[in-house]
Amino acid sequence: MVGIIISGHGKFATGLNSSVELIAGAQDNLQLVDFLQEDTLETLTIKLENAMKKLSDCNGIIVFTDLPGGSPFKTAVEVSINFDNVKVIGGTNMPMLCEIAMARNFIDDIDSLVNMAINTGKEQVVKFEQIKRKQEISDEGI
Repeated sequence: MVGIIISGHGKFATGLNSSVELIAGAQDNLQLVDFLQEDTLETLTIKLENAMKKLSDCNGIIVFTDLPGGSPFKTAVEVSINFDNVKVIGGTNMPMLCEIAMARNFIDDIDSLVNMAINTGKEQVVKFEQIKRKQEISDEGI
């Protein structure tokens, strides 16, 4: 199974995970790394290293982060250099994470899962648009 790490600013990881559990159930081989206000980059590095070590027996690790280029993303990239088969994704949303949480039970190819996550993430960003109907005028009276 491919391991998952969720990381982001504030309580992004724990908050997102609570929602994933409601939809996809409790997940094995999943680590959460919140980057709290009191954390330093050194603290974040240690947290990510520990999370990756805990998942070292997995068939690769996907790190889902909140902002592309943000501290959790950049630090995960830097830490991943010391580990085998780690992919880092920025811009994580709920649909992509749920999809991968369930799909990794039957797909072991990390590259396929990463591509699936990115495609699902993009496809699931939608806008609601209300269409107003024209009111028909009847000449029949009341």
